[in-house]
Amino acid sequence: MSSVTKKRKCSIFLKRGSSPQHSNKYFAFIVLDCTITIMDPQSSKKFYATFDRFMFAGLGCGILALCLLGIGFVYTFRHPPQPRPTDTPIGLTPPSTAGPDAATPTLSLVTPSPFPTLTVAPPGTLPVFPPDAGNFGNTPPTGKIVFTCFVDQIDQICLMNADGSGRKQLTHFDATTFYASLSPDGGTIYFVSRKGGTFDIYSMNPNGKNLEQLTRGIGTLYAPELSPSGSRIVFTNNGNGIWIMRADGKNPHAITNRDDIDPTWSPDGSLIAFASARSGERQLYIMDKDGTEITQITDLNNMGGRSTWSPDGTKLAFYRGPEGDHNIFIVDINTKGVTRITDGGDNLGPSWSPDGNWIAFTSFRDGNNEIYIVHPDGSGLTRLTNNPGSDWQPRWGR
Repeated sequence: MSSVTKKRKCSIFLKRGSSPQHSNKYFAFIVLDCTITIMDPQSSKKFYATFDRFMFAGLGCGILALCLLGIGFVYTFRHPPQPRPTDTPIGLTPPSTAGPDAATPTLSLVTPSPFPTLTVAPPGTLPVFPPDAGNFGNTPPTGKIVFTCFVDQIDQICLMNADGSGRKQLTHFDATTFYASLSPDGGTIYFVSRKGGTFDIYSMNPNGKNLEQLTRGIGTLYAPELSPSGSRIVFTNNGNGIWIMRADGKNPHAITNRDDIDPTWSPDGSLIAFASARSGERQLYIMDKDGTEITQITDLNNMGGRSTWSPDGTKLAFYRGPEGDHNIFIVDINTKGVTRITDGGDNLGPSWSPDGNWIAFTSFRDGNNEIYIVHPDGSGLTRLTNNPGSDWQPRWGR
């Protein structure tokens, strides 16, 4: 009786790539070398042949399973699971949603007296820069404007001088980043990004350095803005009202309990303006900084969201109009008188300059979202940006 010896060996292992372009990758290797001794008496030849086929079929399945296991291990190693938007990251305790002595405010809605008839600035094509200065002389725009810039199919944060020069992209994230504002002293930019998986609030210097994440897992957040005193940040928690937190991100808590949006501080920090559909159709409101004494300011159709205070605290600029035909308006918060300062172009998101001489806004008048400035009397229309991607959400600072 003779015997035949066959060798097969099966092993699988992972090895990190040695070349620079593969240094962060793992490769699976399979080696076969098994030793099998088969007795081949004539009477058992068919039995052992059948057994041999089954054995190698099983061996092949085992090798395939090991390959799949190895691939799964490599994928999991390189793509660790990320928390869902509603998850709390491991090791972190969800921030408190109320201060130790905070209570849900009692909302007292003051309905203003009948609103005056809407007055409109003279129609026609607005002047081109250098402008007819109107009541504002030839004062050039000063300070900085932070805005959202659409670069490589992703919204990022950009900064420029108020005359449109010195444009600089500050963020280079791989996720949507927008809703920026400058601190009153111009030293810090606050914005929202989804770089961590949820829309959270971040801060950084105007040069893009010292990035800091201020919120984690308390909701979908928008429109952060630092108070004039520098002590509090107000923001929207989508679907959960207007919230406030300390400048370092601690003690975030709600001050309204409706679906209110786009809060902005008055120049003295005593009031907050915001937009809300709490009375039916969206309107502008103001309230005390603690969320009490809510007063409706407008009674108009097709209202937008973002507004901005005049530096003297007596007026709000906002946008309204049908889809594709928004214009910029100004309302006096005492008399409720309303004036339109643009005439066509689909204009959005106004922001008043610190010196009160200009209002920045987004316009689609030239076929693409770009940033313009105009005097509060409608004169001096000037285009600041001209880029293939959209530039929008301007917020003015020093």
